[in-house]
Parts: sequence; C-alpha cells; structure tokens
Amino acid sequence: MRFIVYGAGAVGGVLGACLHRSGRQVVLVARGAHLAALREHGLTLQDVGGERTMAIPAVSGPAEIGWQDGDVVLLAVKGQDTEAALRELAAYAPAATPVVSLQNGVDNERQALRIFEHVYGVCVMSPTTHLTPGIVRADCHPVPGLLDIGRFPSGTDATAESIAAAFRAAGYESVPRPDIMRWKYGKLLRNVGNAVDAVCGRTAGVREIVGRIRAEAAAVLDAAGIAYTPEDEDDERRADILKAAVADSRGGGSSWQSLARGTGHIEADYLSGEIVLVARLHGLSAPYNENARRWANLFAREGRAPASLTPGEWLATLPADA
Repeated sequence: MRFIVYGAGAVGGVLGACLHRSGRQVVLVARGAHLAALREHGLTLQDVGGERTMAIPAVSGPAEIGWQDGDVVLLAVKGQDTEAALRELAAYAPAATPVVSLQNGVDNERQALRIFEHVYGVCVMSPTTHLTPGIVRADCHPVPGLLDIGRFPSGTDATAESIAAAFRAAGYESVPRPDIMRWKYGKLLRNVGNAVDAVCGRTAGVREIVGRIRAEAAAVLDAAGIAYTPEDEDDERRADILKAAVADSRGGGSSWQSLARGTGHIEADYLSGEIVLVARLHGLSAPYNENARRWANLFAREGRAPASLTPGEWLATLPADA
C-alpha cells in the first residue's frame, strides 16, 4: 500500500511524514514554493522531540505519478480545492483507486463518489501547523491525532481496516467506524466557528458569536434529520489523547492560517456554507452561518489580515430579525 498525499500542507504533511517514518511508501503532492522546498530540501517535521527532515518523493500533480496497484489517495486539500483535485485524479488514477477524504466538511466524499467507486471519510482531529514552505509541525504529542475512518456513505471493509492499521503504525489513533459521516457532521458543528475565529480572532465577544453559530447549525441539522455526534461523545473520544505539545502560536485555526498565508481563498463555503445550504434545502434560514461565510470569503478575496474585524462590526451586519 502506497499513500499519495494530495495536499501536503499541515494535516497532509504531518501525516505523510509520520507514514514515511513508519516505513510506508509515500508520495506528496504540493504546489509552488512548498513543492520547491520539498524537492530541494525534503519535508521537515517538527514535534516535541525536535525536527527531522525526510526525503519523500514530491510531485506537482497526478500526471507525474507512476500509478500502481495498491495506491491509496489521501485527499488533504481544503474543500474549495476538492473539485479541481478530483478532476486531475480522474485523468490519471485508476478508477479502482481508494480515495480517502482527510478534510473538514461533509461534501468532499460526495464529490469523490461521482468519480471513484471506493471512497472513505476520515474524521480528522489533528492539530497541526504549516509553518513555512517545506516545514510542518505536529502540535500534539505523543499522539499526533485521531483519524477514525469509514466507507462513504456508510460501512467499513478490509481497505478501511488496512488504512486504519497504517495510521496506527504511524502513531495515530484510528478505528474503523461504519457511521463515519455522523462523526464528520459532529466535527462540522465544531468547525462552523472557524470563520469568525479567522476574521475576529480570539477576543472578547467571539465566544458568544461562535456559540450562536453552532446552536443555529445544530438546529438546522436537527430539522433536516441529519445525525451527528454530540459534543460529549466527541469529548469522550478525544479524552486525554490529544495533548498539546507546544504553546499555540498559530493565532487561530486552519481558516485563520489560510488568511495569514494570504492564499486568496478559504473553506467557509464548505463549513458554515454547508449549514446554509441544508437550511435553504429545507425552507429554513441560517443568518449567523451566512454572515460567517460572507465575512470569511470577503477577507480571503480582499487579502485582509486575520483577526482585524471586531465582534461588534461582525454583529452589525446581521439581518435585523436574526
């Protein structure tokens, strides 16, 4: 089993490094300065034990890969990049290739299933940071993350078992779950606050806004009859496994990092935007999630610095009846 890590940033880069370190064959797919650094210097993984640089094959896309039986794609791009990634994969990867979504949101697996028969979802709980081109950091120790996996839309099989075993050998916690999408919807509820974290930062008043966004999202999923893991079940799974190894110097989560790096895009359409979509499909409204989606996209589009909007300014743009 060889792992093609499509998106070797924070989550994908750390996982790719850990798999490589455990003796697995890995190919990293990256772009731009990150790809150049990987090719010239290798991938550097930082953790509580220091840092290690590994010479892992790195390519710019599927066309550069000599595809073979036993390849598994670990899709680790942001949700807004999934369509383009799948289009590239479809042109070169064999149709029977398993595609594993290591992504936030719940739409990636559905997109993949249009093209590939064997699709798997992973509920990712793995605090990581993409520091600079060629350098990633695992922010938890000794376990870098939880990567529970299941077949999409439901069930488990021998492939899921084998991938989970490879994750465990690489140092992660991973169990196959037949209801993996219930876990991913639960993770979605924890992620819908990312957009506010990104634009407002972690300042007074943000926690209350995030609470309202999450409550609204849960109400929408309840009305739509969509199952999700409650917070206490999620907390029990994490328990004391995810232990911070370094002081949090990121300033925010993955969406904050997107703004800080000036990528020009953000995954809010697939987090809060997913709640907005479900609400509209069921004749409901989700003004808090819509406001979160709009502000995050505006910041990404205009290249605004993260954490530069006050909670008061954010609240002032809500509809009067919200």
